[in-house]
Amino acid sequence: MTSLPGGVRTMLRLEGLAMLAAALLGYAQLGAGWGAFALLFLAPDLSLLGFLAGPRAGAAAYNAAHSYLGPFAVLVAGVLGEQPVALAVGLVWCAHIGFDRMLGFGLHHADGFGVTHLGRIGRADPW
Repeated sequence: MTSLPGGVRTMLRLEGLAMLAAALLGYAQLGAGWGAFALLFLAPDLSLLGFLAGPRAGAAAYNAAHSYLGPFAVLVAGVLGEQPVALAVGLVWCAHIGFDRMLGFGLHHADGFGVTHLGRIGRADPW
């Protein structure tokens, strides 16, 4: 897989920044505690442990935790069920994904850790 052209990569990174900013604004409006935000922010990265089982399992675990489908489902459940905790979790999860995208980290391919939908990352594939 080759890297994305600079303009496309930049646009995708800006989308990540926009999601991060929107999630932070939403979280601030919700009035939830920033200590909880800090504790939850890196939780999706626990999915990286899936790479210990190999690149296919790692990519599946990472992608499940870094796709917007999960946090959007949690946000919808929070809105429909009037559950502020679910809203807070969904917003933190969106902020994490937006932050990762802003930094250029994308969803992984089963070809290896360094192959993402945003192009190659890192110098060498550690897995």
